[in-house]
Amino acid sequence: MTDKKHILKSASIISLVTIASRVLGYVRDQRITLLLGTSFAADAYVLAYRIPNLFRRLVAEGSMTASFIPVFTSYMREKSKEEVWDFANRLFWTLSLVVAVITILGMVFSPAVVQLFSGENVARAEAVDLNRIIFPYLFFIALAALAMGILNCFHVFGLPAATPVLLNVSTIAFSVGIVWHYVGNPAKSLAIGVLVGGVLQFLIQVPSLVRRGMKFSFGISFSHPAIRDVARLMLPRLFGIGIGQINLLIDTRFATAARMPSGSLAALYVADRVMELVLGGYAIAVATAILPLMSHQAAAKDYNSLKKTLSFSVRIVAFITIPAALGLMILREPIIRVLFQHGQFVAESTRLTARALLYYAVGLPALATVKLVVPAFYSTRDTKTPVIIASISLLINIILNIVFLETFLYKRVQNGGPALATALATFFDFFALFIIFRIRYGPMGTMGILRSFAKISICASLMGVACWFGNYYTGFALHSRFLVQFLVFAGLILGATALYLALAWLFRCHEIEEVYGIATRRTAGAGDGYMGS
Repeated sequence: MTDKKHILKSASIISLVTIASRVLGYVRDQRITLLLGTSFAADAYVLAYRIPNLFRRLVAEGSMTASFIPVFTSYMREKSKEEVWDFANRLFWTLSLVVAVITILGMVFSPAVVQLFSGENVARAEAVDLNRIIFPYLFFIALAALAMGILNCFHVFGLPAATPVLLNVSTIAFSVGIVWHYVGNPAKSLAIGVLVGGVLQFLIQVPSLVRRGMKFSFGISFSHPAIRDVARLMLPRLFGIGIGQINLLIDTRFATAARMPSGSLAALYVADRVMELVLGGYAIAVATAILPLMSHQAAAKDYNSLKKTLSFSVRIVAFITIPAALGLMILREPIIRVLFQHGQFVAESTRLTARALLYYAVGLPALATVKLVVPAFYSTRDTKTPVIIASISLLINIILNIVFLETFLYKRVQNGGPALATALATFFDFFALFIIFRIRYGPMGTMGILRSFAKISICASLMGVACWFGNYYTGFALHSRFLVQFLVFAGLILGATALYLALAWLFRCHEIEEVYGIATRRTAGAGDGYMGS
């Protein structure tokens, strides 16, 4: 019960901060779409942003943080305070050197990289210029990710989770007319905003690190035993995350294929941002909270608790994401129209984006639960299994992208092909990883999870039917005034949420009772000091 309380408390803190960040993220994306729409400039900006973002996930929070946390928690249990911070300081400067080299190479070879990861239907010259502006963002965000990992090990979640707020605020500030007119064009101004936001994400965490003992004493070491442990865990993780990011870039290349309509890449980006809004609300918050907890459980060889933690988290996230997926699929056009159809983002942009959102939403439950199962492997220091599964998933994604682009199915899916390919490949990812974990570590209450899924699916299906009828009979598409559209849209969302919760209570879904019961029970929380010291 204490572990569940800890997960929910930490996840709630992260969730509240992340929701605030996602709201600002929406304002940022709304500003981007208002200025660029689904034009060639929008595709160039998205492509330029995705390339350094790929390396960010490779060397920052994707691989480094997940590999660092298990090693650092072990150090906190077994080593002195001086040894713990010597490790942290040395890793900071070693990471700085590695990422600085990658950043310089990325800027120098930007034309080759842009050409490698894009098709014919994109403004490559503009993408190269924007990519060179954004690439140094990688350096600062990698350091911010290390700071986040350290603070998370001390059960400090709020501040690290709040750092994306600064990226959003910075991008919004650089989207203002006075600024972008001075810079020259909105796409370049937005790129500068991303870079400034990355710098701020690192700097805001420095005081909290210093208060806990970080001195930033200079020292580069590739031979420190703990750094070598992190590197050893990172290598397979690099391939695993790399495969995931290659999946994204494969989607990028297919989205910019000559056959695709102009603006397909920007439409995929906006649809993905709507998905992130749902994932960031709770799924990613739970995943962030359980990795340090599962790492401590694995370090203590308490696999029964680890399995219970994972099972509980999967059920809670499914309770959120299954109805969310159906809601996104059914109300996709109202969602995109209300959130983004302004300025350069016109009705055709809405149709392109809604189609992509339909197919992305199919994979939402799988995408969310993969983010829970993969950290379970990392907590036991097994980074190889996720790589193997991700490699197979990559092949599935490539094959499906080709099928959706080159066969008769293109008429059906059109620019949604890359999204559907990703969704189906992610389902394979989840089922394969879950089954392997179950075989390796024993029973996980699978029947209980399946019963929960069945009840959740019934409730979500009934809610989905109500959403369809509500959308049809309110005549959302017939209203032209934004205020009327917004009120109808808000009514549909609130009504669907209330109906789903009422059905969950009626069908006795344990998740709603569990969350309420644990959240109101007084239970001792985990301390903020060194674990086991």
